Amino acid sequence: MSAGADHETPSTSASNRRVLVAGVGNIFLGDDGFGVEVVRRLATRALPERVKVADFGIRGVHLAYELLDGAYDTTILVDATPRGGRPGTVYLIEPEPGTGGGAATTGASSEPGDAHGMTPDAVFALLAALGGVPGRVLVVGCEPASTEQGIGLSDVVACAVDEAVALVAEQAARACGALEPPDDDVDAGDRAATPRAGGSSVSGHSR
Repeated sequence: MSAGADHETPSTSASNRRVLVAGVGNIFLGDDGFGVEVVRRLATRALPERVKVADFGIRGVHLAYELLDGAYDTTILVDATPRGGRPGTVYLIEPEPGTGGGAATTGASSEPGDAHGMTPDAVFALLAALGGVPGRVLVVGCEPASTEQGIGLSDVVACAVDEAVALVAEQAARACGALEPPDDDVDAGDRAATPRAGGSSVSGHSR
């Protein structure tokens, strides 16, 4: 092959792409447990074998070390993501490179050394400090209604879980090469599905 020719290395070819779906959040803070509930349901679905689904909860240090060896081409974080939208809004976000996970979790610490309450941004800061590179990062988030102390999701966020499960499954399949991406796939922005009355939703873009 001539120098400078475009090619895929074995580690990034469509047949070898690995994806980590990481649920994060604190189940004792109401809607902050959204990511944990989504990955719990995903664990019962048939997904491509190159997709790993794991509940990291508030174990941010464990997530950073899981990513440290560079085994994953794409990481999909699932988390409660307050962005000022209507509670129950599901977001698909691809943060700009170097900006971390982009999912700020209410009630969690942003300090890299806090093993019991690290936000996604703090996880990626720790990963960078350890010399790791996360690869592509997507965030599937949901606008929380309440992150006060208490176990269980609010009704509006609970109704968004199935939508998030389907979105994560779709994005994971695309990321590992099991499904071709559409022309308008997410590109360094976010896609929001805004709930309508009655629980249905429409897809749109927010910038």
